Amino acid sequence: MDDPYSFDAPINPLIYSVRFFQGLPKSVVEKALIHLVTRSHSANQVILLENDWGTSVYFLLEGWVKIRTYNLDGKEVTLNILGKGELFGEMAALDEAPRATDVITLTPTVTGNMPAQDFVQLIQTEPIAGIRLSQLMARRLRQVNRRLRLRESDSMSRVADTLLFLAEGQGIQAQAGMQIPNLPHRELSSFSGLARETVTRVLAKLEKKGLIVRNQQTLCILDLQALERLIG
Repeated sequence: MDDPYSFDAPINPLIYSVRFFQGLPKSVVEKALIHLVTRSHSANQVILLENDWGTSVYFLLEGWVKIRTYNLDGKEVTLNILGKGELFGEMAALDEAPRATDVITLTPTVTGNMPAQDFVQLIQTEPIAGIRLSQLMARRLRQVNRRLRLRESDSMSRVADTLLFLAEGQGIQAQAGMQIPNLPHRELSSFSGLARETVTRVLAKLEKKGLIVRNQQTLCILDLQALERLIG
């Protein structure tokens, strides 16, 4: 079960790391977050379901989630993977319509949940917030366009691009290289549009080339530029 705790708990500073709030006056942010509630979620937990009503907007304070839907054949399709500092649920809040996708945690996750009316009011009254939202939507549209272009590329290019996408979003710079969570191959498969066996084979090749190192929890990209050169 989720464990809500107040915004005055130690989690408080994490909300300021969310890029959506960067550049906004602190007084504006504090007023907007007056009804914010933080919740912890275990891995593989459903946060939102398709057709739920958009009563809240969610800010990712820790962890990773996937945005999921299904194609006409009933096959699961991962539309996006989001990490710390991102937000989701904003579209349903803005157009007052049911949600179009599911959101599932990939790792233990902490979210900050803001009532939809508070989010809409912030957008309406604070120009910088509107600009931040526009920038977010433009960035996600570019990501979708990039993935569509790569659909005709070889499997190595698509897996490399998926790893770079995760690293560019919320990768952590470590001494050995850029670290991202070592997500299950089925998740990388759904996101890249490749068979799970293909993803497993490509990751093994990348490891043999010395471009990545994996353990149970993390995948470390040792050379980002070399990985970029693999994208045809």
